[in-house]
Amino acid sequence: MSVQQEAVVDGGALEVWIDQDLCTGDGICVQYAPEVFELDIDGLAYVKGPDDELLQDKGATTPVPLPLLTDVVDSARECPGECIHVRRVADRVEVYGPEAG
Repeated sequence: MSVQQEAVVDGGALEVWIDQDLCTGDGICVQYAPEVFELDIDGLAYVKGPDDELLQDKGATTPVPLPLLTDVVDSARECPGECIHVRRVADRVEVYGPEAG
């Protein structure tokens, strides 16, 4: 993922993370947004940093690039494990995903 303008919702930049404890390894997220998500050797999905580095730390987040917002949101909506969380960076409120209000 190259450096791009970050997506903003309600005045706040967005980040995405995956709960690997719930990940089913279906890879739907990778199909929607391979620039943001990747399956690792363990068969689970992880987010990638702005430098394309796989972020394997529990709860690791990455910015949501504006051009990929729809793809990331679709990934969260279609994920069978309901493990993709998109939230505002400033207040950590989930705006897309299983805990979105």
